[in-house]
Amino acid sequence: MATRREFLKTSALASAGIFLGAKALSAKSYGRILGANNRVNFAVIGLHSRGYAHLESIRNNQDTMITYVCDVDQHELDKFAIETAKKFKNSPVKEKDFRKILDSKDIDVITIATPEHWHTPIALMGLQAGKHVYVEKPSSHNPYEGELLVQAQKKYGKLVQLGNQQRSSEHSIEIINKIHNGIIGKPYFGKAWYINNRTSIGVGKEVPVPDYLDWELWQGPAPRRPYKDNIHPYNWHWFWNWGTGEALNNGTHEVDLCRWALQVDYPNSINASGGRYHYKDDWEFYDTLLANFEYDDSLITWECLSCQGKQYYNRSRGVTIHGTNGTVLLDRGGYQVFDLKEKVIEEYVDNVKSTSQDLQSLDRMTDNHFKNLINGIRNGEKLHSPISEGNISVTTLLLSNIAWKLDRTLHLNKESGHILNDEEAMKYWKREYEKGWEPVV
Repeated sequence: MATRREFLKTSALASAGIFLGAKALSAKSYGRILGANNRVNFAVIGLHSRGYAHLESIRNNQDTMITYVCDVDQHELDKFAIETAKKFKNSPVKEKDFRKILDSKDIDVITIATPEHWHTPIALMGLQAGKHVYVEKPSSHNPYEGELLVQAQKKYGKLVQLGNQQRSSEHSIEIINKIHNGIIGKPYFGKAWYINNRTSIGVGKEVPVPDYLDWELWQGPAPRRPYKDNIHPYNWHWFWNWGTGEALNNGTHEVDLCRWALQVDYPNSINASGGRYHYKDDWEFYDTLLANFEYDDSLITWECLSCQGKQYYNRSRGVTIHGTNGTVLLDRGGYQVFDLKEKVIEEYVDNVKSTSQDLQSLDRMTDNHFKNLINGIRNGEKLHSPISEGNISVTTLLLSNIAWKLDRTLHLNKESGHILNDEEAMKYWKREYEKGWEPVV
């Protein structure tokens, strides 16, 4: 096992050389390093909601420390820093602009829980600075960015774990292995769903930017838009300029489980239908969507009801995997195996109820997902969701958004995911970037 000195030396050699303020080189900062050869230090970037799950899971793993916290919202930054100090008995360095911390030797891993248009640009800069990356789903805002991120991981050699944490759920790993070993015969159909009762976001009004928010840095690589009162801190999910809709916000998890169970990569074709039916407001995506992903000899469907709330199988999210000899019902709370006569032949119930309501999702599988990344750094353990694998699920769902927007079936190159014989659709492969912000490897 490499010593921490060797570990940090390797990271420093790949550094991007971004200027670091003197406060990051304080005695307290150096003091965290002394005698901590096996410690893995984290910077958490993006502190609203899901960032708290990162905080809890980092704390729940041994020999870890959060040394930096970053957010463009001063209220979020101050609140999160206080909570971090309570959890770790040590105050992290606070920074609004993440670029100012990337050259620090006191950071081994960056975690990214920002708005989605920032995920790939931050991850790329982190890799270029020699940092490992934990990035929330979706790892990219468009398919082009996904390609860049996979390329960058290979180029810089650091680990990138996608935050689809159910890949590290013990019972999910167990039942997926049983599916692969034939418990339901040959699996050929995966049905995935997500149900919520989200309320209307209304019609936003242009208002002055709050004095605690750096709106310019918040927008970053996205083309500039005026600040409205219904965007920050959460509703950006439903605007094309910054978000990717429910398909990527939550569908990534469930469709990824289906892909994993069926052992498939990019589909042959994708079609999607739905709309914004429940409310009439600024929400630019669908609230109801049916998407189909067709493979050579199998099919995956994904259904979302973002605003309706009626659950399937008494579950707000989950999947069923159907095979020649039976069916598996799987969610975050456990699984059931049915034979062809619908008799339950095997069952596991976790003590955690599956829900679509808990944004922070403080849970054991997130702890395990971070543990897997930490073990990958320390001893080379294979990642449960390396970006080369996770990007397939992300890109597949991004393509379903394009299919829905254009209202037609997309036919794909199964190796690359590129859209075949449709120049108009391929224009959506990459977004427009604010001048000077286009991501590069």
